[in-house]
Amino acid sequence: MNAKITPYLDSTEGKSKQVEHMFDTISEKYDLLNNIITFRMDKSWRRKVFKIVSECHPRHILDVATGTGDMAILLGRTQAENIIGVDISKGMLKIANEKISANKLDGRIHTEVQHAESLSFADCSFDIVNISYGVRNFENLEKGLGEMYRVMQSDGTIVILETSVPSNKLIKFGYLLYTEHLMPRIARIFSKDKNAYAYLSKSAINFPSGDKFLKILEESGFVKVKAIHNFLVQPPFMLVKSNNKKLASC
Repeated sequence: MNAKITPYLDSTEGKSKQVEHMFDTISEKYDLLNNIITFRMDKSWRRKVFKIVSECHPRHILDVATGTGDMAILLGRTQAENIIGVDISKGMLKIANEKISANKLDGRIHTEVQHAESLSFADCSFDIVNISYGVRNFENLEKGLGEMYRVMQSDGTIVILETSVPSNKLIKFGYLLYTEHLMPRIARIFSKDKNAYAYLSKSAINFPSGDKFLKILEESGFVKVKAIHNFLVQPPFMLVKSNNKKLASC
């Protein structure tokens, strides 16, 4: 699922390798562009993730697709003993490690270059698994969810933050106009990779959201799946949490 939308249409590489190359290319401008094109809304939604995670009193956190480390660093405010951030992009992790050192969190937050669809961790290693703005980049969504399911403890929690197409028709029209046409043009001013934000735009629009995504999570074995937002209509960001696994194997 979601494998047909790739950053570089003329590339013979698989989606994962293309995504890795794309993020390596845009890593130095990523934070700036993210603030601009989301009007800093991404930060407010990260804070919602932090609130959910902190209420779980975590000990061991896995931050998948950690990127430049903003979510991992924010989760460093919890009482977790250790936080591991994984990403396929060395360029993104280089910036993440610089931020982690600047925040003096080297002792609690560690990063590793890992593919989300083939994690190296043992089963049931984490009581919190988080991924922010990353699941739509999976080459195989079900496989990636399956890996996060595997490394999560039976009574653990997965928190997923992702873009979402609004359900209100008027808001949806404005969202699609901005995401399809304006966002890529704004990004081209700052980024040397013109394909990157065109891909991010398409992947955001085509990723299954709302009830469709909740059903995929339930089919992957997660239970008590819940979408969380403060809007009367489905917002441009989708925050989902799930407590517990269908099979109490840990």
